[in-house]
Amino acid sequence: MAEKITKKTIDQPVIKCESVYKIFGNNAKRVFRSAGGVIDQDVFQKAGCIVGVNNATFELFEGELLVVMGLSGSGKSTLLRCISRLTETTAGKIYVEGRDLVAMNNKELIELRRNKMGMVFQSFALLPHKTVIENIAFPLQIKGNSTNESINRAMEMVDLVGLGGRENYFPRQLSGGQQQRVGIARSLAVEPDIWFLDEPFSALDPLIRKEMQDEFLRLQGVLGKTILFVTHDFDEALRLADRIAIMKDGIIEQIDTPANIVLNPATEYVRKFTQDVPREKVLKIEAIMDCNAKSLKIGKLTISKDALIETVAEAVLSQAELVRVTNEKGDTVGVIDRLRIINVLFGDKKSSG
Repeated sequence: MAEKITKKTIDQPVIKCESVYKIFGNNAKRVFRSAGGVIDQDVFQKAGCIVGVNNATFELFEGELLVVMGLSGSGKSTLLRCISRLTETTAGKIYVEGRDLVAMNNKELIELRRNKMGMVFQSFALLPHKTVIENIAFPLQIKGNSTNESINRAMEMVDLVGLGGRENYFPRQLSGGQQQRVGIARSLAVEPDIWFLDEPFSALDPLIRKEMQDEFLRLQGVLGKTILFVTHDFDEALRLADRIAIMKDGIIEQIDTPANIVLNPATEYVRKFTQDVPREKVLKIEAIMDCNAKSLKIGKLTISKDALIETVAEAVLSQAELVRVTNEKGDTVGVIDRLRIINVLFGDKKSSG
Protein backbone atom coordinates (compact mmCIF):
# COMPACT_ATOMS: atom_id res chain seq x y z
CA MET A 1 0.00 0.00 0.00
CA ALA A 2 1.27 3.48 -0.84
CA GLU A 3 3.13 5.38 1.86
CA LYS A 4 1.15 8.53 1.11
CA ILE A 5 -2.19 7.07 2.16
CA THR A 6 -1.18 6.00 5.65
CA LYS A 7 -1.92 9.42 7.12
CA LYS A 8 -5.37 9.45 5.54
CA THR A 9 -6.32 5.81 5.85
CA ILE A 10 -9.72 5.40 7.48
CA ASP A 11 -11.66 2.32 8.52
CA GLN A 12 -13.36 2.01 5.17
CA PRO A 13 -11.84 2.78 1.76
CA VAL A 14 -13.44 5.32 -0.56
CA ILE A 15 -13.74 2.66 -3.28
CA LYS A 16 -13.69 -1.09 -2.75
CA CYS A 17 -13.92 -3.67 -5.52
CA GLU A 18 -14.55 -7.34 -4.74
CA SER A 19 -14.15 -9.88 -7.57
CA VAL A 20 -15.44 -7.55 -10.27
CA TYR A 21 -16.01 -9.11 -13.70
CA LYS A 22 -17.14 -7.59 -16.96
CA ILE A 23 -17.86 -9.96 -19.83
CA PHE A 24 -19.12 -8.53 -23.13
CA GLY A 25 -21.50 -10.54 -25.31
CA ASN A 26 -25.13 -11.56 -25.61
CA ASN A 27 -24.59 -14.73 -23.57
CA ALA A 28 -22.15 -13.19 -21.10
CA LYS A 29 -23.95 -13.93 -17.83
CA ARG A 30 -24.95 -17.45 -18.85
CA VAL A 31 -21.42 -18.32 -20.00
CA PHE A 32 -19.98 -16.78 -16.84
CA ARG A 33 -22.27 -18.83 -14.59
CA SER A 34 -21.48 -22.04 -16.45
CA ALA A 35 -17.75 -21.35 -16.12
CA GLY A 36 -18.03 -21.38 -12.33
CA GLY A 37 -15.65 -18.44 -11.99
CA VAL A 38 -12.92 -20.07 -14.10
CA ILE A 39 -12.20 -17.66 -16.94
CA ASP A 40 -10.72 -19.20 -20.08
CA GLN A 41 -10.29 -16.56 -22.75
CA ASP A 42 -10.52 -19.09 -25.61
CA VAL A 43 -13.69 -20.69 -24.26
CA PHE A 44 -15.38 -17.33 -23.80
CA GLN A 45 -14.26 -16.14 -27.23
CA LYS A 46 -15.73 -19.23 -28.90
CA ALA A 47 -18.99 -18.46 -27.10
CA GLY A 48 -18.98 -14.97 -28.62
CA CYS A 49 -17.87 -13.24 -25.42
CA ILE A 50 -14.97 -10.93 -24.63
CA VAL A 51 -13.49 -10.69 -21.14
CA GLY A 52 -13.08 -7.01 -20.23
CA VAL A 53 -12.36 -7.25 -16.49
CA ASN A 54 -11.39 -10.49 -14.78
CA ASN A 55 -11.72 -10.77 -10.99
CA ALA A 56 -10.59 -7.24 -10.06
CA THR A 57 -10.21 -6.82 -6.31
CA PHE A 58 -8.63 -3.75 -4.70
CA GLU A 59 -9.24 -0.75 -2.45
CA LEU A 60 -8.73 2.97 -3.05
CA PHE A 61 -8.29 5.25 -0.06
CA GLU A 62 -9.01 8.91 0.62
CA GLY A 63 -6.59 11.28 -1.08
CA GLU A 64 -4.89 8.47 -3.02
CA LEU A 65 -4.04 8.64 -6.71
CA LEU A 66 -4.23 5.18 -8.26
CA VAL A 67 -3.05 4.88 -11.86
CA VAL A 68 -4.46 1.95 -13.84
CA MET A 69 -2.39 1.11 -16.85
CA GLY A 70 -1.84 -1.49 -19.52
CA LEU A 71 -1.69 -1.91 -23.26
CA SER A 72 -4.67 -1.32 -25.53
CA GLY A 73 -7.37 -3.88 -24.76
CA SER A 74 -6.03 -4.69 -21.29
CA GLY A 75 -9.30 -3.66 -19.60
CA LYS A 76 -8.18 -0.48 -17.85
CA SER A 77 -10.87 1.80 -19.28
CA THR A 78 -13.50 -0.89 -18.82
CA LEU A 79 -12.57 -1.13 -15.14
CA LEU A 80 -12.95 2.63 -14.71
CA ARG A 81 -16.32 2.57 -16.46
CA CYS A 82 -17.49 -0.25 -14.19
CA ILE A 83 -16.48 1.66 -11.05
CA SER A 84 -18.30 4.79 -12.27
CA ARG A 85 -21.13 2.50 -13.46
CA LEU A 86 -21.07 3.86 -16.95
CA THR A 87 -20.79 0.15 -17.76
CA GLU A 88 -22.73 -2.49 -15.82
CA THR A 89 -20.66 -5.27 -14.28
CA THR A 90 -21.29 -8.95 -14.99
CA ALA A 91 -20.49 -9.97 -11.41
CA GLY A 92 -18.83 -8.70 -8.27
CA LYS A 93 -19.29 -5.96 -5.70
CA ILE A 94 -18.30 -2.28 -5.88
CA TYR A 95 -18.63 -0.06 -2.83
CA VAL A 96 -18.33 3.73 -2.84
CA GLU A 97 -17.86 5.09 0.69
CA GLY A 98 -19.46 1.90 1.96
CA ARG A 99 -22.50 2.08 -0.31
CA ASP A 100 -23.23 -0.72 -2.78
CA LEU A 101 -22.83 0.91 -6.19
CA VAL A 102 -24.24 -2.05 -8.14
CA ALA A 103 -27.45 -2.07 -6.06
CA MET A 104 -28.19 1.65 -6.54
CA ASN A 105 -31.25 2.66 -8.55
CA ASN A 106 -31.02 5.33 -11.25
CA LYS A 107 -32.00 8.16 -8.92
CA GLU A 108 -29.35 7.19 -6.36
CA LEU A 109 -26.74 6.78 -9.06
CA ILE A 110 -27.47 10.20 -10.58
CA GLU A 111 -27.28 11.77 -7.13
CA LEU A 112 -23.93 10.08 -6.46
CA ARG A 113 -22.46 11.25 -9.76
CA ARG A 114 -23.69 14.81 -9.29
CA ASN A 115 -22.38 15.19 -5.76
CA LYS A 116 -19.43 12.83 -5.43
CA MET A 117 -17.92 12.02 -8.82
CA GLY A 118 -16.07 13.99 -11.44
CA MET A 119 -15.04 12.57 -14.82
CA VAL A 120 -12.53 13.66 -17.46
CA PHE A 121 -12.03 11.75 -20.69
CA GLN A 122 -9.61 11.85 -23.62
CA SER A 123 -12.17 13.64 -25.79
CA PHE A 124 -12.72 17.11 -24.35
CA ALA A 125 -16.48 17.02 -25.13
CA LEU A 126 -16.81 20.80 -24.80
CA LEU A 127 -19.97 22.48 -26.05
CA PRO A 128 -18.76 24.43 -29.11
CA HIS A 129 -21.46 27.13 -28.91
CA LYS A 130 -20.66 27.96 -25.27
CA THR A 131 -17.74 29.99 -23.94
CA VAL A 132 -15.15 28.68 -21.49
CA ILE A 133 -17.03 29.99 -18.48
CA GLU A 134 -20.38 28.75 -19.83
CA ASN A 135 -18.91 25.27 -20.38
CA ILE A 136 -17.59 25.17 -16.82
CA ALA A 137 -20.83 26.52 -15.31
CA PHE A 138 -23.05 24.14 -17.28
CA PRO A 139 -22.96 21.12 -14.88
CA LEU A 140 -23.63 23.45 -11.95
CA GLN A 141 -26.74 24.80 -13.65
CA ILE A 142 -27.86 21.24 -14.41
CA LYS A 143 -27.37 20.52 -10.71
CA GLY A 144 -29.81 23.35 -9.89
CA ASN A 145 -27.47 26.16 -8.87
CA SER A 146 -28.47 29.72 -9.76
CA THR A 147 -26.81 31.41 -12.72
CA ASN A 148 -24.85 33.78 -10.48
CA GLU A 149 -23.65 30.98 -8.23
CA SER A 150 -22.64 28.91 -11.24
CA ILE A 151 -20.73 31.76 -12.91
CA ASN A 152 -18.92 32.72 -9.72
CA ARG A 153 -17.87 29.13 -9.11
CA ALA A 154 -16.83 28.78 -12.75
CA MET A 155 -14.61 31.85 -12.47
CA GLU A 156 -12.88 30.30 -9.46
CA MET A 157 -12.17 27.23 -11.59
CA VAL A 158 -10.92 29.38 -14.48
CA ASP A 159 -8.33 30.89 -12.16
CA LEU A 160 -7.48 27.53 -10.61
CA VAL A 161 -6.51 25.98 -13.96
CA GLY A 162 -4.73 29.09 -15.21
CA LEU A 163 -7.17 30.28 -17.88
CA GLY A 164 -7.75 33.79 -16.54
CA GLY A 165 -8.44 36.18 -19.41
CA ARG A 166 -9.79 33.42 -21.65
CA GLU A 167 -13.12 32.86 -19.89
CA ASN A 168 -15.06 34.35 -22.80
CA TYR A 169 -13.23 32.39 -25.50
CA PHE A 170 -15.00 29.65 -27.44
CA PRO A 171 -13.41 26.17 -27.59
CA ARG A 172 -12.29 26.71 -31.21
CA GLN A 173 -10.17 29.65 -30.02
CA LEU A 174 -8.20 27.50 -27.56
CA SER A 175 -5.24 25.15 -27.95
CA GLY A 176 -5.61 21.45 -27.16
CA GLY A 177 -4.02 21.91 -23.75
CA GLN A 178 -6.30 24.84 -22.95
CA GLN A 179 -9.36 22.84 -23.99
CA GLN A 180 -8.26 20.03 -21.69
CA ARG A 181 -7.95 22.54 -18.84
CA VAL A 182 -11.55 23.58 -19.47
CA GLY A 183 -12.58 19.93 -19.24
CA ILE A 184 -10.72 19.57 -15.95
CA ALA A 185 -12.19 22.82 -14.60
CA ARG A 186 -15.71 21.72 -15.57
CA SER A 187 -15.21 18.43 -13.76
CA LEU A 188 -13.82 20.14 -10.64
CA ALA A 189 -16.58 22.77 -10.54
CA VAL A 190 -19.00 20.35 -8.86
CA GLU A 191 -16.39 19.69 -6.14
CA PRO A 192 -16.20 15.91 -6.56
CA ASP A 193 -14.65 13.81 -3.81
CA ILE A 194 -13.80 11.08 -6.34
CA TRP A 195 -12.24 11.88 -9.69
CA PHE A 196 -12.10 9.53 -12.69
CA LEU A 197 -9.72 10.40 -15.51
CA ASP A 198 -9.50 8.19 -18.61
CA GLU A 199 -6.43 8.95 -20.76
CA PRO A 200 -7.05 12.69 -20.31
CA PHE A 201 -3.74 13.81 -21.86
CA SER A 202 -3.31 11.18 -24.61
CA ALA A 203 -4.40 13.46 -27.44
CA LEU A 204 -1.92 16.20 -26.54
CA ASP A 205 1.55 16.69 -28.00
CA PRO A 206 4.47 15.82 -25.66
CA LEU A 207 5.25 19.38 -24.51
CA ILE A 208 1.63 20.26 -23.69
CA ARG A 209 1.19 16.84 -22.10
CA LYS A 210 4.11 17.51 -19.74
CA GLU A 211 2.63 20.91 -18.85
CA MET A 212 -0.76 19.31 -18.15
CA GLN A 213 0.85 16.68 -15.92
CA ASP A 214 2.57 19.48 -13.98
CA GLU A 215 -0.74 21.30 -13.68
CA PHE A 216 -2.49 18.12 -12.59
CA LEU A 217 0.10 17.49 -9.86
CA ARG A 218 -0.30 21.08 -8.67
CA LEU A 219 -4.08 20.72 -8.50
CA GLN A 220 -3.85 17.43 -6.64
CA GLY A 221 -1.43 19.00 -4.18
CA VAL A 222 -4.02 21.72 -3.49
CA LEU A 223 -7.21 19.65 -3.61
CA GLY A 224 -6.21 16.16 -2.39
CA LYS A 225 -8.85 14.28 -4.39
CA THR A 226 -9.31 10.52 -4.46
CA ILE A 227 -8.37 9.69 -8.04
CA LEU A 228 -8.52 6.78 -10.45
CA PHE A 229 -6.38 7.72 -13.45
CA VAL A 230 -6.16 5.53 -16.57
CA THR A 231 -3.18 5.74 -18.92
CA HIS A 232 -1.06 3.55 -21.20
CA ASP A 233 2.02 5.75 -20.64
CA PHE A 234 4.34 4.33 -17.97
CA ASP A 235 6.34 7.54 -17.62
CA GLU A 236 3.08 9.37 -16.92
CA ALA A 237 2.13 6.76 -14.34
CA LEU A 238 5.50 7.10 -12.59
CA ARG A 239 5.13 10.87 -12.39
CA LEU A 240 1.60 10.88 -11.01
CA ALA A 241 0.86 7.72 -9.05
CA ASP A 242 0.79 6.84 -5.38
CA ARG A 243 0.12 3.29 -6.55
CA ILE A 244 0.02 1.67 -9.99
CA ALA A 245 -2.21 -1.19 -11.10
CA ILE A 246 -0.95 -2.99 -14.21
CA MET A 247 -3.58 -4.88 -16.21
CA LYS A 248 -3.33 -7.60 -18.87
CA ASP A 249 -6.28 -9.38 -20.48
CA GLY A 250 -8.63 -7.93 -17.86
CA ILE A 251 -6.53 -9.14 -14.91
CA ILE A 252 -4.77 -6.85 -12.45
CA GLU A 253 -1.29 -8.39 -12.61
CA GLN A 254 0.09 -6.23 -9.79
CA ILE A 255 -0.98 -3.24 -7.74
CA ASP A 256 1.73 -1.51 -5.73
CA THR A 257 3.85 1.61 -5.34
CA PRO A 258 5.82 2.66 -8.44
CA ALA A 259 9.10 1.66 -6.77
CA ASN A 260 7.86 -1.82 -5.82
CA ILE A 261 6.34 -2.37 -9.25
CA VAL A 262 9.73 -1.73 -10.85
CA LEU A 263 11.97 -3.33 -8.24
CA ASN A 264 9.79 -6.29 -7.28
CA PRO A 265 7.60 -7.29 -10.25
CA ALA A 266 5.02 -9.90 -9.23
CA THR A 267 4.74 -11.59 -12.64
CA GLU A 268 6.85 -12.13 -15.72
CA TYR A 269 4.56 -9.77 -17.64
CA VAL A 270 5.14 -6.94 -15.14
CA ARG A 271 8.89 -7.60 -15.25
CA LYS A 272 8.94 -7.24 -19.04
CA PHE A 273 6.64 -4.24 -18.83
CA THR A 274 9.00 -2.40 -16.47
CA GLN A 275 12.45 -3.75 -17.32
CA ASP A 276 13.59 -0.65 -19.22
CA VAL A 277 12.39 1.89 -16.65
CA PRO A 278 15.32 3.95 -15.25
CA ARG A 279 15.53 3.27 -11.50
CA GLU A 280 16.22 6.92 -10.74
CA LYS A 281 12.68 7.75 -11.90
CA VAL A 282 11.09 5.64 -9.16
CA LEU A 283 13.62 5.31 -6.35
CA LYS A 284 13.65 7.90 -3.59
CA ILE A 285 16.79 9.07 -1.81
CA GLU A 286 15.60 7.19 1.28
CA ALA A 287 16.15 3.89 -0.57
CA ILE A 288 19.89 4.46 -1.09
CA MET A 289 21.00 6.83 1.70
CA ASP A 290 23.41 5.81 4.47
CA CYS A 291 21.61 5.92 7.82
CA ASN A 292 24.73 5.33 9.92
CA ALA A 293 27.10 8.14 9.00
CA LYS A 294 25.90 11.00 11.22
CA SER A 295 29.34 11.54 12.76
CA LEU A 296 31.03 12.14 9.43
CA LYS A 297 31.66 15.58 7.98
CA ILE A 298 28.61 16.76 6.10
CA GLY A 299 28.48 19.56 3.55
CA LYS A 300 25.98 22.42 3.30
CA LEU A 301 23.61 20.82 0.79
CA THR A 302 20.44 19.29 2.26
CA ILE A 303 17.89 17.15 0.41
CA SER A 304 14.67 15.39 1.36
CA LYS A 305 14.53 11.64 1.89
CA ASP A 306 11.35 11.66 -0.26
CA ALA A 307 13.02 13.27 -3.29
CA LEU A 308 13.22 11.12 -6.41
CA ILE A 309 16.84 10.42 -7.28
CA GLU A 310 16.53 11.92 -10.76
CA THR A 311 15.42 15.27 -9.30
CA VAL A 312 18.48 15.71 -7.07
CA ALA A 313 21.15 13.65 -8.84
CA GLU A 314 22.83 16.62 -10.51
CA ALA A 315 23.03 18.57 -7.25
CA VAL A 316 24.52 15.63 -5.33
CA LEU A 317 27.01 14.86 -8.09
CA SER A 318 28.33 18.43 -7.89
CA GLN A 319 29.23 18.00 -4.20
CA ALA A 320 32.62 16.76 -2.98
CA GLU A 321 31.28 16.32 0.56
CA LEU A 322 28.49 14.21 2.00
CA VAL A 323 24.97 15.53 1.51
CA ARG A 324 22.57 15.71 4.44
CA VAL A 325 19.24 13.88 4.08
CA THR A 326 16.30 15.10 6.17
CA ASN A 327 12.72 14.04 6.90
CA GLU A 328 9.58 16.19 6.67
CA LYS A 329 10.38 17.72 10.08
CA GLY A 330 13.87 18.76 8.99
CA ASP A 331 15.61 16.15 11.16
CA THR A 332 18.75 14.51 9.78
CA VAL A 333 17.99 10.88 8.93
CA GLY A 334 21.03 9.99 6.84
CA VAL A 335 23.62 11.09 4.30
CA ILE A 336 24.39 10.36 0.69
CA ASP A 337 27.43 10.82 -1.52
CA ARG A 338 28.23 10.96 -5.20
CA LEU A 339 29.20 7.28 -5.41
CA ARG A 340 25.75 6.06 -4.42
CA ILE A 341 24.15 8.24 -7.09
CA ILE A 342 26.63 7.03 -9.70
CA ASN A 343 25.87 3.40 -8.81
CA VAL A 344 22.17 3.98 -9.42
CA LEU A 345 22.68 5.89 -12.66
CA PHE A 346 25.41 3.78 -14.21
CA GLY A 347 25.82 0.61 -12.12
CA ASP A 348 24.05 -2.73 -12.09
CA LYS A 349 20.36 -1.78 -12.08
CA LYS A 350 19.30 -5.09 -10.58
CA SER A 351 21.13 -4.25 -7.40
CA SER A 352 20.19 -0.59 -7.07
CA GLY A 353 17.44 -0.90 -4.51
